[in-house]
Amino acid sequence: MAVSKSVWPNGCLGAVSLTFDDGMASQLKIAVPLLERYGFRGTFYLNPSGDDWLERLAPWKRVAEAGHEIGNHTLSHICSSNFSLDPNSRGTESMSLEDIEADIVEAERRLKIAFPIQKRRSFCYPCYEAFVGRGETKRSYVPIVARHFIAGRGKGEIANSPANCDLHYLWSWPVERSSGAKLVGLAEQVTEGRWGIMTFHGIHEGHLPVADVDLKELLEFLSRNRGRIWVAPVAEVAQRILDWRADMSP
Repeated sequence: MAVSKSVWPNGCLGAVSLTFDDGMASQLKIAVPLLERYGFRGTFYLNPSGDDWLERLAPWKRVAEAGHEIGNHTLSHICSSNFSLDPNSRGTESMSLEDIEADIVEAERRLKIAFPIQKRRSFCYPCYEAFVGRGETKRSYVPIVARHFIAGRGKGEIANSPANCDLHYLWSWPVERSSGAKLVGLAEQVTEGRWGIMTFHGIHEGHLPVADVDLKELLEFLSRNRGRIWVAPVAEVAQRILDWRADMSP
């Protein structure tokens, strides 16, 4: 299957999705208003955990109603226990496929209650990890994500090929502490016909931050290049690729 520019709308040469993990306060305070100032919609991956999950999700209702995607980032955000020196630390190594699916499904149940307006959602792998178990028992849970979601976001080296990417383990660029110039350079790479996904966390917040001035520089570039680069949430781009692939099939 040859890559055709027609995969992207309005003659665009490539696509970019701006994704934000963990539902941080600075995303509501800074990232959402900046995106909306430039007329863009992002994807925000939330963990609806805790007894007060519905209350904590309430500020995101307006975000969903404005057309941003609210994505599933699991209930518990469990990563590898290799991050910890505690031998009793719980991590993906001690989980089964049934465990991770139950966690994902419960998160999805809560997100559907909180955001009934949203009919299509993508998934985000905590810490970019797509496996549970260890050694001979290690198993990928990408097939589970494929059963429940239109797409899943992981991590990779380059922007995604619309013809060949695995929609349920998409490559993304972690862009914490990146300068505006670097963000613009990454965005420019998609004009070869690819789909670039950027992974943000906090804006001047947390241990994986980006500065608001650098995010603004990226958004200004994308705004000036609307005719070349399509900016849309992950689920929307994934659906576009699925439709394009169906049209291209013999």
